Amino acid sequence: MTDRLRGNLDATDLRVGVVRSLFNQPVTDGLLQGALAVLEEAGAQDVTMVDVEGAFETPLAAQKMAQGGYDAVVVLGAVVEGETDHYEHIASQASEGLMRVMLDTGVPVTFGILTVRDPAHAYARSAPDKHNKGREAAEAAVRTANLLNRLASRSVER
Repeated sequence: MTDRLRGNLDATDLRVGVVRSLFNQPVTDGLLQGALAVLEEAGAQDVTMVDVEGAFETPLAAQKMAQGGYDAVVVLGAVVEGETDHYEHIASQASEGLMRVMLDTGVPVTFGILTVRDPAHAYARSAPDKHNKGREAAEAAVRTANLLNRLASRSVER
């Protein structure tokens, strides 16, 4: 017999952290609105939001939340390519740091940081529609947290 498991979109019993970068705030405001809309639709009762200065600071805030009993952490930001290599370093290190937090803590940490070359692409991905990447990051966080809970309960049953 083959089991096929997927986490559901019910955040009623989840403690969810949201880390938002303030750099490129017009874009991250849109991502935040999308993420909070999904969490509300999913019935989240316990959501804590923190703001950090930029994408580079998001892994540390996400780590503190993951270590502090949150079931999932949604990370939102926008890194837009400029005239120097700074864009590549920030995007790479933020991504690597968030992956490390997730693997070290076992808590889902979703990567809702846009990494784009054209500012228009960032605005398009943070617009209030079904393609909003903040929505996608929040949905992934809830579904992954619920999947991990299901997997943990199945391990105990066997």
